[in-house]
Amino acid sequence: MGELDIVLITKMIIIGLVQGFTEPIPVSSSGHVMIVSEILGLGEQGFTFAILTNTASLFSILYIYRQDIVRLATNSIRYLITKNRSYKSDFRFVCFIVIGTIPAGVLGIFLNDYIAENVSMTTIAVMLFITGFALWLIRNIKGVKDERDITMKDAFIVGLSQAVALTPGISRSGATVISAIAIGMKQDTALRFSFMLYIPVSIGGVILGFSDFLNEPNKIDLAIPYLAAFIATLLMTYFAMKWFMGIMKNGKLVYFTYYCFIVGTLLLVFF
Repeated sequence: MGELDIVLITKMIIIGLVQGFTEPIPVSSSGHVMIVSEILGLGEQGFTFAILTNTASLFSILYIYRQDIVRLATNSIRYLITKNRSYKSDFRFVCFIVIGTIPAGVLGIFLNDYIAENVSMTTIAVMLFITGFALWLIRNIKGVKDERDITMKDAFIVGLSQAVALTPGISRSGATVISAIAIGMKQDTALRFSFMLYIPVSIGGVILGFSDFLNEPNKIDLAIPYLAAFIATLLMTYFAMKWFMGIMKNGKLVYFTYYCFIVGTLLLVFF
């Protein structure tokens, strides 16, 4: 393996770590990957790389929420078969996940290419300021709604916020958590609903992009760097998600406000 390959692998690992660390937290993973790619001189990584790292993040989130996923799926099937009311709340929660997924799914199909081609560092900076300001606004809100209290309207509002987060610089987790807390959800409920929404959208993105991945002309040459990035993303997403869950539990979301403002300012000054 040549020196150039080692350098490329190192850079891919760095980007994978950035993707993994920023995917769960409210600072925009896509925006940060674009920033770091620019700093490392790699330019835009392309759709194949994005699918690869997003899949790694998805696997980590699926693992963390595996018990919730199994419970929701099992109890929903039980409700459909038996109509037992003890399973109804989990069935309703799954229905609300479906409802909340629709806006991002529709907009992603029609606007994803346009958004990706019309994003600059200035755009990312502005979006980070918006994210930071929104985090500041909800810093003292203490919600009371748990999973049983979510309504169809709540699900759709949070789903719309996930659709807005298709723009790099607007954090998906940030937008969904912020909107969920703003409409009265408890922080742990907001976090769980946010990442339950992430799962189907992410799976849809992987399915839609799988043919592009198969047709990628350089995937064999880049197999080792891509694998290194995948593993880095997989592991970092797991640890970042666990860390973020602790942040949410302690009600310290406001810290990310300062981070978004600092990074947004640096982007405006140096890019």
